[in-house]
Amino acid sequence: MKARTIRRHIRESFKSLGRNSWMTFASISAVTVTLLLVGAFIVVMMNLNELATNIEKDVEIKMTVDLAADKEVISSLEEKLRSTDGVLEVIYSSNEEELDKMMKDFGDEFGLFKQNNPLRHAFYIRAKDPQQTAAIAKEVGSFDYVYEVVYGEGKVEKLFNVLNLSRNIGIGLIIALLFTAMFLISNTIRITIVARKREIEIMKLVGATNNFVRIPFLLEGIWLGIFGAILPMVILTISYTNIHNYLEPRLVGELFQLLNVTPFLYQVNGLLLFMGIFIGVWGSFMSIRKFLKV
Repeated sequence: MKARTIRRHIRESFKSLGRNSWMTFASISAVTVTLLLVGAFIVVMMNLNELATNIEKDVEIKMTVDLAADKEVISSLEEKLRSTDGVLEVIYSSNEEELDKMMKDFGDEFGLFKQNNPLRHAFYIRAKDPQQTAAIAKEVGSFDYVYEVVYGEGKVEKLFNVLNLSRNIGIGLIIALLFTAMFLISNTIRITIVARKREIEIMKLVGATNNFVRIPFLLEGIWLGIFGAILPMVILTISYTNIHNYLEPRLVGELFQLLNVTPFLYQVNGLLLFMGIFIGVWGSFMSIRKFLKV
């Protein structure tokens, strides 16, 4: 396609937006509202997913060692744990370190056990995939000289089920919102094209090809998508930045942390812009098909 023809299509697409100002406003408004809803939901779901991921990463297995195990047995056991499939990290904690933790958590009165420490040596194990925690706990529990394996059996499985369910629901709602947006915008653009049916028929009768007729409408869809995405991008950027700056200093602990403003907002805004363009082009393409047959 010649550059002159491309410039003509771009020029005509902008003229058409101006001639049909009310329908243009309706289409941009539809894109703006739906993308704002989708964007807000994506921001919420991504932060909830980050929280869920942090909770999963915090799940660990505590394995205590039999009192009969000497240093060589403990060293061999540590090597075996590190070579176990699916294990990400193994941290050894001696009974002295375990007593220090207990004194830190519950008070110095436990220092009375310093002379005759009743606690056992322990290993803290993290899985590469937190969902495999139960399977790894079962496997390492079968090793020799293992006294006890604790990982929150029953509660951990329920936690993972809830997290997986929340993720699936979130993905389903986002997809439903996107399809709703595509339906609404497609109908809005279709109304615009119906109002210009006679114009399309005249162009076809004088010999215009399908692509010659279609391209300006597709370009209009692109402009509608871009213009409709600008306001949601601005609103989400300002809102999330202010919320992040307000809440971040007030959130305590590593679990409850919001995603950093950058690059998170760049990713969300890029996704909204892509969705706006895609929805606009898809709506134009699907709406104009039947009008190309004259």
